[in-house]
Amino acid sequence: MKINYDLEGIVFDIQRFSIHDGPGIRTIVFLKGCPLSCWWCCNPEAQSLKPLMMYQVDRCVHCGLCLPVCPQGALSSETDAFIDREKCIGCGACAKICPTEALVLKGKKMTVNEVVDILKKDEAIYRHSNGGITISGGEALVQYGFTTELLKACKINGWHTAVETTGYIGSESAINEVFSYLDLALLDVKSYNDEIHKKYTGVSNALIHKNAKIIAGMTKTVVRVPTIPGVNANEKEIRAICGFAATLKGVDTIHLLPYHTYGENKYELLGRPYKLEKTPSLTEPEIDALEEVVKSCGFHCVIGG
Repeated sequence: MKINYDLEGIVFDIQRFSIHDGPGIRTIVFLKGCPLSCWWCCNPEAQSLKPLMMYQVDRCVHCGLCLPVCPQGALSSETDAFIDREKCIGCGACAKICPTEALVLKGKKMTVNEVVDILKKDEAIYRHSNGGITISGGEALVQYGFTTELLKACKINGWHTAVETTGYIGSESAINEVFSYLDLALLDVKSYNDEIHKKYTGVSNALIHKNAKIIAGMTKTVVRVPTIPGVNANEKEIRAICGFAATLKGVDTIHLLPYHTYGENKYELLGRPYKLEKTPSLTEPEIDALEEVVKSCGFHCVIGG
């Protein structure tokens, strides 16, 4: 198998020792870029392909070291925002000199080989726990060339491979490339109702539905539903999603991912508003009720995932 180990992708995080997003103990590689803009997104720094600067004001000691090193003049101590997002190009010069890590650059170019070197540190753990590698984002299909080469490298090493995806990509050939090297697809389904989907994610779900049938026909697929109060956390929506899942080859499991606010503070660090501010988390009885809906539709249900 020919692998381009020198191919570069834009990575914003690599999380080791995860017990989610696939079986066993896993390493999750988070890639930049996503065509959706979900209101509840817990990784908003991943939506843009370009590196983004995050500013944590409570860590800033106002030393001023960063101000003269910015080539764009995008930093100013005279404004509350501190960073002019229109000017910032994400070069990372300010983050390199910041003594308190108040400025952190999210996103950097890495080769397939550089990522694999990190993954190899835990290959004994993958083997003993029946774990492996999960590629997430963002949306892994945005950088499908890099994703494909990384998956090839993982298969050469004998590691279990998974991708967390929305399935939103216009290229069927890209799907064929990526999913040929996958053991598991974790397919997010946000809403069956197209108007709701467009309102809360920014895109129609028609392409997702088309691609979901292709993906499920190529590899083992689990449907995952982020359950958001006021959006899809109700019996009607969950039944509709289950009805769609029933049309996908081999799908017998649905993960319900309860809404949480773990990523809410990231919006402030990026100078962006959080559209679901003050949205409550689901109560345990509410989650239990949705679980019963999934089970009544004939699926195995997992809370979380």
